[in-house]
Amino acid sequence: MKKRIIILGSVVLFVVLAWSAAWLILAGLVRQNIEAQAQADGITSPRLTCGTLDVGGFPFRFDVDCTDAKIASGDLLTEIPGIRASVMVYRPTHLLASALGPASITDAFTGLRNTLAWSGLEASIRIDDWRIARLSIIGKDMVWSDTLLGNSILAQSPLIEAHLLDIPEQHDTERRLAALAGYIHAQNLAYPGLTLTGTNAELELELNGLPDDIRNWGDPLLLTLWQQAGGQLKLVSLRGSDAASTLDASGDLKLDDAGQVEGQIDIKSTGVAERIGPLLAEPWRTLVLGTPGADGTYTNQLNFRAGGIYSGLVPIAAIPPLY
Repeated sequence: MKKRIIILGSVVLFVVLAWSAAWLILAGLVRQNIEAQAQADGITSPRLTCGTLDVGGFPFRFDVDCTDAKIASGDLLTEIPGIRASVMVYRPTHLLASALGPASITDAFTGLRNTLAWSGLEASIRIDDWRIARLSIIGKDMVWSDTLLGNSILAQSPLIEAHLLDIPEQHDTERRLAALAGYIHAQNLAYPGLTLTGTNAELELELNGLPDDIRNWGDPLLLTLWQQAGGQLKLVSLRGSDAASTLDASGDLKLDDAGQVEGQIDIKSTGVAERIGPLLAEPWRTLVLGTPGADGTYTNQLNFRAGGIYSGLVPIAAIPPLY
């Protein structure tokens, strides 16, 4: 009996030591991959640097803490006091993340200086066979401010959430194509520039024809492949309303063989034309929102074709080819 106990104890000790060594090796690989992001050029791919980088969570998690994070992409630099990402060892395809605010955003080209503050900012991403099963970002007490000259609040909302979900019934296993549904909601949004207060906004999208393996999303020919696969962006619904105005829009967009946007967006609104008067002068306001009916509701259809945006037959803007 004593010999069996010794053997069992030896096995347990071996397993513990082996797992400890494996965890340390994996933690080292995680650290190495994150530190490698500091070598990115910040143009073709964002460059991430951390003031301090810690990897913990032994024995059943990997917790990555990046303090004083700096993310550079082109002329844009975002500084975040702290980012944490966690993955359970037995569920490596589900990542949880959070961030400490406020974030500072600067643009070296335009001189823009903004801050984005929050009381809580959390994200969750779950991957299934290299397809996005669900991606969620939830921010509480969000405040966006312009800090170039003083501190001027641009917009704020007590709750903003964004979700990206796989649409399993549209998965094309033969062509390896996936479809995603997107949803964004802003609660009691305030935007002083348009005198918006207590506004609730919702955006619903569907995007199909995407490669179902997210590792292929970095392909420089992604837009070309998306067009060739018959990919389409469907604006299921854009809704916004407050006590004085409403806005509804829906439509479909895709790319033609030349990489130009084509499709249409239908817009219906009340009280919006009067509100955006200072920002969108005539005749552009009518070209975008249309003319009011007998009940005061504005309706219009924007058409995208041949590299331009048209209100009826009138061109109002040009869009260069996307590839």
